[in-house]
Amino acid sequence: MESLWLEYVWALLILIGLEGLLSADNALVLAVIAKHLPDDQKKKAINYGIIMAFVFRFAALFAISFIANVWQIQAIGAAYLLYLGLKHIIKARFGKENKNIREDIKKDAAGKGFWPTVGKIALADLAFAIDSILAAVALALGLPDSPLGNFGGMDGGKFIVVLLGGIAGLILIKFAATWFVKLLAQRPALETTAYAIVAWVGVKLVVITLAHEDIAVLDHHFPHSTAWTLIFYGVLVAIALLGWFAPANKKQSQADPL
Repeated sequence: MESLWLEYVWALLILIGLEGLLSADNALVLAVIAKHLPDDQKKKAINYGIIMAFVFRFAALFAISFIANVWQIQAIGAAYLLYLGLKHIIKARFGKENKNIREDIKKDAAGKGFWPTVGKIALADLAFAIDSILAAVALALGLPDSPLGNFGGMDGGKFIVVLLGGIAGLILIKFAATWFVKLLAQRPALETTAYAIVAWVGVKLVVITLAHEDIAVLDHHFPHSTAWTLIFYGVLVAIALLGWFAPANKKQSQADPL
């Protein structure tokens, strides 16, 4: 039983770290969208954005909890996470820098009034809510079943992990996003690392989908096996370490000391 809860705690810690990086991106986009507004309206628009982030994430959480074990939903979620992660990695490697994307957002928002800006913030929040909750559910579904019963179509322990991860993401948007934004400025490779982890979590959801009883390409117990657990977390830690020690971080530190 101890090993079961240790695995849950480990998954939650990884989820909180991932939520922190995604929340930093979320907070940064909110700030960029609202940048053109007067100071009093800017603060109000960002506060509305945080409130909407709460609403969208909890709505996504409770909706997904009831359909998380439907293999078609798992397959769509896996495809989306892989698309999201690989698109960002390819763009970071071969395309324009993310700063240009944020500059485009800022130019698009410039000259717009308060409520149109709030509308753009709402759309950004909705996209981040879907990304965040899908990644959390994909991580949680790979955990062994807990003795806490079910909530909707999801194991109670797994639901708690997703819930706590979602709450952590919202707290980080409100209170720790500034620190994460500074961290991303010092170690820009971490943003690509976060999306590489999202893609790897998508692979995990692919494995879960293929092991679903209605698909049965993989053994039903394989996603919970010791071998797959070691492979998944081993690769995840390797991705995190590569992102932390990436040469791009050293170049950024030398060019722009903070």
